[in-house]
Amino acid sequence: MRGATHARWIVSAVAVALAATACGGGGDGGTGGSDGSGILSSSWGDPQNPLEPANTNEVQGGKVLDMIFRGLKRYDAKTGEAENMLAEKIETSDSQNFTITVKDGWTFSSGEKVTAKSFVDAWNYGAGLKNNQRNAYFFGYIDGFDQVHPTSGDQTAETLSGLKVVDDHTFTVRLNQRFSTFPDTLGYVAFAPLPRAFFDDHDAWLKKPVGNGPYTVDSYTRGSQMSLRRWDGYPGDDKAQNGGVDLKVYTDNNTAYTDLMAGNLDLVDDVPASQLRNVQADLGDRYINTPAGIIQTIAFPFYEEAWSKPGTEKVRKGLSMAIDRNQITDTIFQKTRTPATDWTSPVLGEEGGFKEGLCGEACEYRPDEAKRLVQEGGGLPGGQVRISYNADTGSHKEWVDAVCNSINNALGNDRACAGNPVGTFADFRNQITQSKLTGPFRAGWQMDYPLIQNFLQPLYYTGASSNDGKWSNKEFDDLVDRANAETEAPKAVGIFQQAEEVVRDNMAAIPLWYQNGSAGYSERISNVVLNQFSVPVYEEIKVG
Repeated sequence: MRGATHARWIVSAVAVALAATACGGGGDGGTGGSDGSGILSSSWGDPQNPLEPANTNEVQGGKVLDMIFRGLKRYDAKTGEAENMLAEKIETSDSQNFTITVKDGWTFSSGEKVTAKSFVDAWNYGAGLKNNQRNAYFFGYIDGFDQVHPTSGDQTAETLSGLKVVDDHTFTVRLNQRFSTFPDTLGYVAFAPLPRAFFDDHDAWLKKPVGNGPYTVDSYTRGSQMSLRRWDGYPGDDKAQNGGVDLKVYTDNNTAYTDLMAGNLDLVDDVPASQLRNVQADLGDRYINTPAGIIQTIAFPFYEEAWSKPGTEKVRKGLSMAIDRNQITDTIFQKTRTPATDWTSPVLGEEGGFKEGLCGEACEYRPDEAKRLVQEGGGLPGGQVRISYNADTGSHKEWVDAVCNSINNALGNDRACAGNPVGTFADFRNQITQSKLTGPFRAGWQMDYPLIQNFLQPLYYTGASSNDGKWSNKEFDDLVDRANAETEAPKAVGIFQQAEEVVRDNMAAIPLWYQNGSAGYSERISNVVLNQFSVPVYEEIKVG
């Protein structure tokens, strides 16, 4: 999700609550003041699932969880570096057995203390098969996962054997193999602690989640608005600089932008493609456009024989070579996207695993070669590809239509490709997770943490949490396992890049472009920045 995400799947910030809910810039609490009590309003979209940390792997739900929870680690907004948050220290001598010390003095907003048990209980719940959590896979390296989350049959254990509470502030983690970067993953929200209320009255908790972050949930009306308010008792050093945030649900981000310009909204955290020509003139220095750890791709349903049989890798490669990425990113996205040349993100840097050009000619626009490869691969399954996407944002329709036009021109067939709109993001994600799509679908990945592992393993490892197309390749899996077990970072990165070459050779997904984070905001607010995940750092925003 981030997430799927988290790690999370990207959905452009969606838009509108109708006029009844799109009230003036500050929502209730309207005018800001120097005392930091002002409430800001921001565009948002309803999350796919209830806000359980281990069950949220998409951006909209992830935004809220990042506001109401703090974990062992937190990622620096500028560098993405994993820094200790609730972790006093994380120690290991072999990259397989870890001792984690939790800082004293932290509580949930209910007053309950955050202890080692708060983490262990949460991780055991997240891993359990019977709890049906989307992010269960993130606990897969902890000993005993095969008993609490077997690939077949019933769950035979309630807790992970690799987790042990030592005392109120200490717990140990035993992994089933070496995983040198395991501590760096612990800033992902799936590893957040949970209070006893989550387990004692689960239904009530889901209606009004209680966390340990700088904000609390005040109210939530699905399809309309979630109101978060500053928690004055928050013990962290990243206290909210405003009184709260009203997240307003929109089903069209163009309407969100219109509300921003009309003074009815303070923040749009994804400027729609149709406004990119005007945004600089409209907002001046209140427009943010900055690199982020996001890649957009086209995924395939490998659970369908038509897309998994031998030879179809040529069809997928041919489709990739039929897409004129340069033209689309220039004309539709006004160069706020960069044509992808691999399956990760430039924000990782070369040391972190980004390898410009790894995709090679497969990501270049070569229409003649594209046509030849599609023919050699047996032609398009069913004679046509229909690229599914959620239709509740205008930007997806624009680029999907442009991709299809490019494919049609390259293949010399104006019916070779067409868009397949799905009403809402939630409906779209439900069709994906239930394996109901029979053709390619738009996919996006926002990193959960800045490691090359996070761009590869959750998406392409057999059975991984966000491997929605069900691609499976033993060579890739083995390389990922080897890379995770490597204790020297440069060697681990090199092995991950070998795994990425397997993704390339099979065209497990078509990389389209790297996406910048974009936002526009009103004159009412200041100190607006996006972190490396393209999410506003809400707690730093000042009102008035």
